Amino acid sequence: MLLTPKQNPAAFSREIVRALVEGLPVEPPDEEFYRRRAACFVSIKRDARLRGCIGTLEPVEKELGLELVRNARSAAFADPRFSPVGGDELPYLSFSVDVLSRSEAVESNSELDCEKYGVIVSCDYRRGVLLPDLEGVTSVEHQLSIACQKAGISPHEQFGIERFMVDRYHEE
Repeated sequence: MLLTPKQNPAAFSREIVRALVEGLPVEPPDEEFYRRRAACFVSIKRDARLRGCIGTLEPVEKELGLELVRNARSAAFADPRFSPVGGDELPYLSFSVDVLSRSEAVESNSELDCEKYGVIVSCDYRRGVLLPDLEGVTSVEHQLSIACQKAGISPHEQFGIERFMVDRYHEE
């Protein structure tokens, strides 16, 4: 399936899931945007509630188009929090994609902004991630608290912090 240049990564993610539900092959668009190497998250919502979200912090595939195929497939069919997406659901789903910048370590919370930066927290082998500019997350402290909770890091443990920026795409 070859998409036109006007379609964005969120629309492409919908087409990936539609093709997989129908048992069709998926090919990334042959456009420069999709040929670059980048990590991404694919989020799926139904009635404004999360239905699936899977992503990578570092690119796994050789290009963004393949990264999108991998993460859209996983968000729709392999997010352990949800049952696999069914074909009858497609009209009710909305897709968004976050393409991540490289992460960078920060020394203090003053270098963070929950609307501008996503965070990665780590302690030993545990890591938690939270994307930026999420509904209901109104402070850096709240953002870090959620990321730590996801990682199983208690509030009293020391943890490292990295930040990253995203380019967010929604379906038009």
